Amino acid sequence: MFSFFKSKPEPETAPDAPLSWGERLRRGLAKTRDVLNTPVTELFTGGAKIDAALYEELETILLSADMGVEATQALLDNLRARVRRDALTDAAQLKDALKQALCELLAPLEKPLDTGTHKPFVIMMAGVNGAGKTTTIGKLAQHFQAQVKSVLLAAGDTFRAAAREQLMTWGERNNVTVISQESGDSAAVIFDAVNAAKARGIDIVLADTAGRLPTQLHLMEEIKKVKRVIAKADPGAPHEVMLVLDANTGQNAVMQVKAFDDALGLTGLVVTKLDGTAKGGIIAAIAKVRPVPVRFIGVGETMHDLHAFAVREFVDSLFA
Repeated sequence: MFSFFKSKPEPETAPDAPLSWGERLRRGLAKTRDVLNTPVTELFTGGAKIDAALYEELETILLSADMGVEATQALLDNLRARVRRDALTDAAQLKDALKQALCELLAPLEKPLDTGTHKPFVIMMAGVNGAGKTTTIGKLAQHFQAQVKSVLLAAGDTFRAAAREQLMTWGERNNVTVISQESGDSAAVIFDAVNAAKARGIDIVLADTAGRLPTQLHLMEEIKKVKRVIAKADPGAPHEVMLVLDANTGQNAVMQVKAFDDALGLTGLVVTKLDGTAKGGIIAAIAKVRPVPVRFIGVGETMHDLHAFAVREFVDSLFA
């Protein structure tokens, strides 16, 4: 039986002023910055010559930040071209050149999400177990409410009771309706949620789905079915198919993007837990291998720690 859950508003408190997003991003990327920025700075100072040995050492640094072979090679090729074009001779000149090359590589991923094209705008969330999908939905609900948009949550993870309860907790925090079912079919829950959103004039539907590994072929077939059923509730939906990635998984995240993109036709990514890893370079690997737009990145547990991805501020925080 479906349930429609809505909480009472929580009493207002006077929280401490949060850090700015720039400060949160820099703090969140500290582990990756330590792997990348410190050795790069040491390598590019002291009048070192630009030679094969320098490129080889730089390759090791980039790979250590989990940028992957393809992205690392692309960055090195870009640097070599800049050295020839601009007649660079001192390694100290290469740091800015590397930052610019990285910005160019990541540029195709910076495409902010536009939810104004449909009403309701249906966002289907996917990901492996433990990537932070349900938590991300809660944070996105707050993000869209801050844009004065109405939100409805669909508890489509019917395999894990804790996921439904967790989503209801987020519903309480955000004072939004959660449509759920104690057991049964994920597609049916989301189908009902989309119809409810249409009837109520809701702006955005955030649809949770059960976590699954790309190697679980029967579950990948099931999530394809969920997408087809959503389209029956609202032709053209889902309008966004968003994969949540745990940055800690490193190069495995690239394989997840490939598999879910092949199955669902991804339109966006959320990269979470960048604060807990030195593998922030994985975004560069994705940009080179499968450049699906990164809509949001997460650098912590609070509502304020999820933000739209912006290339320049991300790169500046890696090398600050």
